[in-house]
Amino acid sequence: MIQHDCGHGSFFANRRADDWTGRLIGALTFTPYDYWRRAHAVHHASAGNLDERGVGDITTLTVAEYRQMSCLRKLGYRLYRNPAVMFGIGPIWLFLFKQRLPFGMMRSGLEPWVSTMTTNLAILVLAFGPIWFVGLAPVMLVQLPIVVLAGSAGIWLFYIQHQFEETHWSQSSQWQFQDAALHGSSYYVLPFGLRWLTANIGIHHVHHLSSRVPYYRLPEVLRDYPELRDVGRITVMESFRCVKLVLWDEQAQRLVSFRDMRACRLNEKHLATMTNHLATMTNIDMAAGARSADWQCRHDGR
Repeated sequence: MIQHDCGHGSFFANRRADDWTGRLIGALTFTPYDYWRRAHAVHHASAGNLDERGVGDITTLTVAEYRQMSCLRKLGYRLYRNPAVMFGIGPIWLFLFKQRLPFGMMRSGLEPWVSTMTTNLAILVLAFGPIWFVGLAPVMLVQLPIVVLAGSAGIWLFYIQHQFEETHWSQSSQWQFQDAALHGSSYYVLPFGLRWLTANIGIHHVHHLSSRVPYYRLPEVLRDYPELRDVGRITVMESFRCVKLVLWDEQAQRLVSFRDMRACRLNEKHLATMTNHLATMTNIDMAAGARSADWQCRHDGR
């Protein structure tokens, strides 16, 4: 979390101190600081924008996009959003493989490459001593569970911060930074111990509204502006129900589950059937009325 605040230039008063502290911590968190900082800045600048998805966020499709996909791509998306993959395999892929190369920025200049390669070198240097003294296997048995557990916790927090039912998504033409920051990020209400351990990152809507506020000042914002306590509020128990929310419904303006999508599809088909039935009955009634009127006219003519 200190590395996170360094990336926003909010931990120290000096930007240089922020950057070097972030780079040093990156060797411990397996996160190349400058590469991550650039992706995270894109995330803050485009969170909730349907036209700017794909960098520093969790892939989220709309209902319409999912329906238009092939069966194979639907299966791939379902696997990606499966909790076992998202919070189990995801951390392994992200911290042990993806962040070892500047994926997504390989043609974005020298900085992402320098960031990832120097971080990789620093990790190897730090690992050399323990491996020399106790061997590779014991080090891996200790380090890998730490990386996976810490990574799972980090991805869980990031998930809950933006993947909740009443979050905010909109097209570029309607997207506004303040609305997306305040309503597209949650206020994750955590017990005191977890608040301290996660450096108040649960107050995420305030953080997105002003990322230069350091983590130790975020509770003061809620104290001075109590109305923010009711915006995007999610308790720990409520957060577990967010895992099933996987698609953005542009009509309902909320995240929905696959089950919700199927129920909505059935309702749409039922409504279409009823509409066609009513239209048919109306046409029959009109035709019957026309025949009756015609018969009445001929009868009156006699």
